Amino acid sequence: MRRFFSSVLFFLALIGAFAAPKAEAAGGSGALRIGMTQFPSTLNPLIDSMMAKSYVLAMTKRPLTVFDQNWELICLLCTELPTIENGMATPEVISQGTGGEDGQGIAVTYTLLPGLTWGDGTPVTSDDVVFTWEVGRHPQSGAGNFEVFRRILKIDVKDERTFTLHVDRITFNYNNASGLQLLPAHIERPVFEADPAEYRNRTAFDADPTNPGLYFGPYRVTEVESGAHIVLEPNPTWNGEPPAFDRITVRTIENSAALEANLLSGAIDMIAGEGAGFSIDQALAFEKRHGDRFQVIFKPSLTYEHIDLNLDNPILSDIRVRQALIHGADREAISAQLFEGRQPVAHAMVNPLDWVHDPDVPTYAYDPDKAAALLDAAGWSEVRNGIRHNAAGEPLSLEFGTTAGNRSRELVQQVLQSQWRDIGVEVKIKNQPARVFFGETVSRRAFGGMAMFAWMSMPEHVPRTTLYSDQIPTAERNWSGQNYTGFSNAEADRLIDAIEQETDRAERKLLWQDLQRLYVTELPVIPLYWRANAYVLPKWLKGVRPTGHMHPSPLWVEEWRREEG
Repeated sequence: MRRFFSSVLFFLALIGAFAAPKAEAAGGSGALRIGMTQFPSTLNPLIDSMMAKSYVLAMTKRPLTVFDQNWELICLLCTELPTIENGMATPEVISQGTGGEDGQGIAVTYTLLPGLTWGDGTPVTSDDVVFTWEVGRHPQSGAGNFEVFRRILKIDVKDERTFTLHVDRITFNYNNASGLQLLPAHIERPVFEADPAEYRNRTAFDADPTNPGLYFGPYRVTEVESGAHIVLEPNPTWNGEPPAFDRITVRTIENSAALEANLLSGAIDMIAGEGAGFSIDQALAFEKRHGDRFQVIFKPSLTYEHIDLNLDNPILSDIRVRQALIHGADREAISAQLFEGRQPVAHAMVNPLDWVHDPDVPTYAYDPDKAAALLDAAGWSEVRNGIRHNAAGEPLSLEFGTTAGNRSRELVQQVLQSQWRDIGVEVKIKNQPARVFFGETVSRRAFGGMAMFAWMSMPEHVPRTTLYSDQIPTAERNWSGQNYTGFSNAEADRLIDAIEQETDRAERKLLWQDLQRLYVTELPVIPLYWRANAYVLPKWLKGVRPTGHMHPSPLWVEEWRREEG
């Protein structure tokens, strides 16, 4: 068996070596070849939430603001971060019209950096901001952050570079505009206006992804082979620090064993971090074997590995079943045995690294006896051939999906399948390639029972898109929103609203505590663990600075460079 497995790895390595784009010389001094386990379901920055897409777009576009490596909010496209103190953000009364009560909103003014230019020479202007807002707030566009854009009531354009957002409320993060991932109005507007409901299927980011006018970052996309690789080359209109590499190829190798084989064979130079490459267990084992040849970096992060539960499933709609599943999962053993304790168990959706984390949030210990009692109480008391059945004779059977080829997730999945079988729950594994799993199954809530994946968030990230009741994707909304569980809870909605509008830190922390406690009480998901992101880099690559949150390291790709010796 060992000889057979070694032969498979060797064969996969050969496949990877011969599959590299022909125009790219292996090991060329101006080339950087990155391997990752996922291929983006789309390159449109507003549609679908997927780390593989964020990783690629970080090198070709920039959001208005981001959190940096020190978790501080900074401008990337604007000249100065607006604040109430510097006068660039001003509270204002929002008129609700006849019969409505006026409210308190805020006007936030940004000025784009001078010289920003799309790759076809068209200037990046306030018109692109307005168009992005129009697409983002349209209920049929398929934009994932629809609620963020809906809150912007209007945009006043002062000139080509300066504009004011009029937002319908004052929030503690009023100047965080990281959701404004600009679209090129001169290319995308005709596509959108022709049919907003079909925009997500006809966007130029997918229909014509090598169009230079789609990008304004240090690099632009010059070649796309769907499911295989994306090639980036320097953008000649970029006016920032020149990037060091004359070609970056991002190759998708969905099988993680093949990913390692390609790295060792020299078909790729590095493996992407941010959760799009090696899992922590693979990286730990790889470091022991090959740490003398590569840099292996482990970065604790705000990446939340969890299992979304489809609450429309009659089995999972019963809170007792959800509680039984979490009591029947030995998450501490998974963390210790598979990840050497590097990925601590998650008990809620807020990371202990975040200042609003509640250390006293209720937890669920591994307790198979309690799990069995809960299932008995829920009516799943008759056991046949090890599987529980209800009074109607129906088996307690659930479908469980994740990203195919991700060895770490598949190992966790198999352990959970075995542990849940011990309490009488039948689990049927149904995995798919990441582009299908995220692009169709999860985003359209087409998973029958459970879907395992990760969210990567910002510091103090309010979970509106994932928990608020109006963020449940539906066909009527063209599947916008990220509340894939179908969780609808009035108290959760109230707390999310209150957290966003509470500017006093002490008071806001109390609200966060209430939300975390409600979350673990209702259990719309099964929390698993907080991921540490693994970066496997060549010794000669310098300048890569992991952030530990959802704004990925390639946002500073122009700092990456080759230093031999």
